[in-house]
Amino acid sequence: MQKIITRTILVGTLLLLAACSLPRGAAVQSEVVRETRSETPTIQVVEVTRASLAQLQTWPDLGSDTRWPHATQGADSSVIRSGDLLDITIWDSQENSLLTNPNQRFSRIEEVEVDGAGRIFLPYVDQIPVSGLTPSGARERVQSQLEVIVPSAQVQLSLRQGRDFAVDVVGGVAKPGAYPMPSRNYKILSVLADAGGIPSNLRNPQVKLLRGSETFGISADKLYDGPTYNALLYPRDTVIVEADDRSFVALGASGTEDLIYFPKDRLTALEALSLMGGLVESRADPEGVLVLREYPVTMLSGAGRGPELPQVVFSFDLTSADGLFAARKFEIAPGDTVLATESPVNNARTVLGLVGITFGLTRQATTLSN
Repeated sequence: MQKIITRTILVGTLLLLAACSLPRGAAVQSEVVRETRSETPTIQVVEVTRASLAQLQTWPDLGSDTRWPHATQGADSSVIRSGDLLDITIWDSQENSLLTNPNQRFSRIEEVEVDGAGRIFLPYVDQIPVSGLTPSGARERVQSQLEVIVPSAQVQLSLRQGRDFAVDVVGGVAKPGAYPMPSRNYKILSVLADAGGIPSNLRNPQVKLLRGSETFGISADKLYDGPTYNALLYPRDTVIVEADDRSFVALGASGTEDLIYFPKDRLTALEALSLMGGLVESRADPEGVLVLREYPVTMLSGAGRGPELPQVVFSFDLTSADGLFAARKFEIAPGDTVLATESPVNNARTVLGLVGITFGLTRQATTLSN
């Protein structure tokens, strides 16, 4: 009998020791933040509450740093630029005109190219600067130059804009390509409409505008929000439409563990948990939802104005109204890790279950020995 009891207790002891190292799906909160108790911690833990949220919202923003030009008004007429082609017709009723053949009353000169200096060449007149003028203004200038040698000349002029007076739309639209600018008042929404629009199945589409060495960016939702962002286009602009590639990592005792893309411009901690499938009731610790974030060293400031260490853990207690409201306002940054920690109660339950099994075996052994 004594041997059976001894063996049973030994088995129970081994089970209790094993319980301490049972495999889990996620870490317990105390394990994650344990390092902060060292003499030289390398991570900073910040409890997110309604009281602390106002200060946290002044911390550096790790979101998109792209700018977008505000809408301005351009002229409705076209402007002549280098590379454009002009078709010029000169009418002259004089006999033996310098500009027309016998029995003809007009001379037509087609595809006169505007050179890099913004000028065109005409016989007997030489170089005429026309860059920056409207077709009507260029016609008047050409005619005034001709009147010196042919006072009776009348000029007609039409513009065929060159390749440089166009906007390239690349990807993310129904009809990508180069779109000539019909006027100086050509705007971003107009060229997107000309390109067939943005497909509805594109994830939170982002619109990029490349202009020289500058890059501007805005989401399609924000662009459609009002006329403020309907930016004026310039010749040789490039418009790129692509899916939003910002994401965060979901880990722990949640409905899913995966890389999750932002479905909209701004994403709160509570919305992120929803995208993760919520907390697993039987495993998760609602008092230990953590957001792990890394800041560049250049953003460190301390004194409450910013992070003190590059690696910061933001903690949320979702069992209180205060924590829930704070999670509704706290914004997730691209590259964050949202961790639903394991409840420490799960280990306790496992240990109690093993203890119950051990004592059950002990009683059974005692009964058998009797």
